[in-house]
Amino acid sequence: MTRRDWLLTASGMLAAAPSPKGPTAPVSIGRCRDYGAGLAPALRKVLDELGGLGALVRNKTVAVKINMTGGARTRLGYVPAEDAHFTHPALVGTLVRMLDEAGARRVRIVEGAFACADPLEEFMLDTGWDPAAMLAAGRNVEMDNTNIAGRYKTYQTLPVPGRGHLFPAFVFNKAYAESDLIISVAKLKEHSACGVTLSMKNLFGATPISIYGDFAGKDDPNEEPRGGRGNIMHDGQRQPAAIAPPEIDPSSPRDERYRMPRIVADLAATLPVRLAIIDGIRTMAGGEGPWVGHGAPIEPGLLIAGTNPACTDAVATALMGMDPMAERGAAPFEQCDSTLALAELHGVGTRDLSQIEIRGARLEDCVFAFRKYAPGPWARRIVTRAG
Repeated sequence: MTRRDWLLTASGMLAAAPSPKGPTAPVSIGRCRDYGAGLAPALRKVLDELGGLGALVRNKTVAVKINMTGGARTRLGYVPAEDAHFTHPALVGTLVRMLDEAGARRVRIVEGAFACADPLEEFMLDTGWDPAAMLAAGRNVEMDNTNIAGRYKTYQTLPVPGRGHLFPAFVFNKAYAESDLIISVAKLKEHSACGVTLSMKNLFGATPISIYGDFAGKDDPNEEPRGGRGNIMHDGQRQPAAIAPPEIDPSSPRDERYRMPRIVADLAATLPVRLAIIDGIRTMAGGEGPWVGHGAPIEPGLLIAGTNPACTDAVATALMGMDPMAERGAAPFEQCDSTLALAELHGVGTRDLSQIEIRGARLEDCVFAFRKYAPGPWARRIVTRAG
């Protein structure tokens, strides 16, 4: 049995019910006005509607992949990053506490902190967060900046099941492979190269910039990296460090709107997310970060959770006022291929809402039309890409 098969079996993902367009699993929608006293009850409610955390995490090491795309001090005007494009620290801390209460043996908060190899705690401090509060939220909590090998010293190569769309395999920090299950805690946002950035796109930050970054080594990983992932991942100007398998077809289009949806789908097939949580309480419309140039802060007041990342992202896309079944040319995929469709081809999960059981609040009562508040991310061509 491969490590991936073991992860899938241990997490229960292999038990997901099949549908004609891929596995399906329930998705829960909840309302939450802010990150104050109402956050914990709202989060507990959406998780309980999925069966609760106990059976999922008891006696297990849980990797919690958060989203901190962009620089530590990048802001949408004067809006705090956590109210626009970062996963909110209050949500992370609340989840960690619940995981601990549910019996998790260890909780591992992971992220590829933008453009650096600093400890994740240091990156959070630069952002203005208090990492000590998250570390104290459970009995055995640790953090890893997965841009480098870090404490593990070496990396883990995991193959894309079947045939990858763009890469045959990826190399990761061992924090992922040495966890029993992965939880993706994402922000509800649009994306310039993928249409939407939700629980599956959040996995892009798992690729270490020591290997896939702009200043990655040619042969060996660069353990003192900087920069984003534009050259190798977005634009395909070169191949990753030789420790990682190269692209399947180096003659394929060098267009990020072709490449990025395929990379995200490959990652979603490779790293089995057992629980997806999407922070739509406060976020931004118009793109994935302030660098888009026309984003607007919004307050949808939503929490979305599901045990299949593709199904969860499909429901989240619908909640943003867009069609998860859309193909290239229609919102939110006006100028890119559909990450949802590509993940569906991998068998990650269905994007067909008719095949997904929705629990909690009614979807039609919770739609928050993002395009009413800012133009789509195509309105201005992005020059600096963070994620």
